[in-house]
Amino acid sequence: MKRVSLFLALVVTVAAGTYGLRADAQSNDNAAIDALYQQFAGAFRHKDLNAIMLPYIHDNTLFVFDVSTPREHVGWDDYRADWKGFFASIKGNPTFSISELSVTISGDVAYTRSIQSFSGNMGNLNAMAVRVTDVLRKINGKWFIVQEHVSVPINFTTLKPDFMSRP
Repeated sequence: MKRVSLFLALVVTVAAGTYGLRADAQSNDNAAIDALYQQFAGAFRHKDLNAIMLPYIHDNTLFVFDVSTPREHVGWDDYRADWKGFFASIKGNPTFSISELSVTISGDVAYTRSIQSFSGNMGNLNAMAVRVTDVLRKINGKWFIVQEHVSVPINFTTLKPDFMSRP
């Protein structure tokens, strides 16, 4: 009976330790992904093309459905060219914020959703809030966006985009 009790105590201790390690790893991953989005926000505010591209996987596997035309971008170089054109269209430094960020992590894959709002002198559009869903992969200990979907809702009565949508 003493051996069984000792064995059960050992199993509980190992299980608790493993859970604690997993919780710590999850916490570290959440912090790393949060830092990735904070870095992204700062890069946007400064229109820093090189910094805005840091969170994205640096190869041709990157896939993005964008809110602007063309409808999709395949590869890091293609998406970088889109950002370059977008930043060139903004006079001065824009404002930018991320809200409602939700992060779900499963091993070396994560997905996020958020509302990203910005304003600035962009010609006939001065402010916009977009819905963003990202898929991230952890590669060699670092998180990268590998797939992104950016959108705005459409008012089906007017068939016009709702650039400042609210829940």
